[in-house]
Amino acid sequence: MTKKLAALTLSTALVALAVPAFAQSQGDWTLGIGVGYLDPKSDNGTLAGLNAEIDADTRPIFTAEYFIRDNLGIELLAATPFSHDITLGGSTDAGSVKHLPPTLSLNYHIPTNTAWKPYVGAGLNYTIFFDEQSSLGDLKVDNSFGVSLQAGLDYAITDKGAVRLNVRWFDIDSDVTLDGANIGTAEIDPWLIGLSYVHRF
Repeated sequence: MTKKLAALTLSTALVALAVPAFAQSQGDWTLGIGVGYLDPKSDNGTLAGLNAEIDADTRPIFTAEYFIRDNLGIELLAATPFSHDITLGGSTDAGSVKHLPPTLSLNYHIPTNTAWKPYVGAGLNYTIFFDEQSSLGDLKVDNSFGVSLQAGLDYAITDKGAVRLNVRWFDIDSDVTLDGANIGTAEIDPWLIGLSYVHRF
């Protein structure tokens, strides 16, 4: 039994190593398409003297990355608009807002010579808020500029394609006005969990 188990373990390892590595070289491009779950932190600051809560949303996400060096790429993240409901004091419906999160990052993909390739990245995010809706009055949420950090893992399914799981954090703090009066700062600081297919060109 022990010999059979050892043989099975060895054969599984050989199969894993036989999967083409998803290698990125200088001059390569990758395009990714997938879905992202954006979850703001639990305490979103104080608006109009009440604790604010901003809910989560799931939308399609897209990435394009150009490799300026082997395993070192500049990546742009885009998405269809995320939509969030805003609640004050745990029960008051304050309205809703949509946003787009374009983010430019520098990523380092750790060479492993296997089908698995982790990576880390850091960059800048510019969050564009629009289509604010509220029954309380004229609601406005200012655009935000901040840092973004991420970590991810690619699994090669061909020599040019990989499945990617990644997690990003965004520093998003936005001033909020109601009928022209400042009512506080929304501290959103969300996590984005993404699952994508990435293709190398």
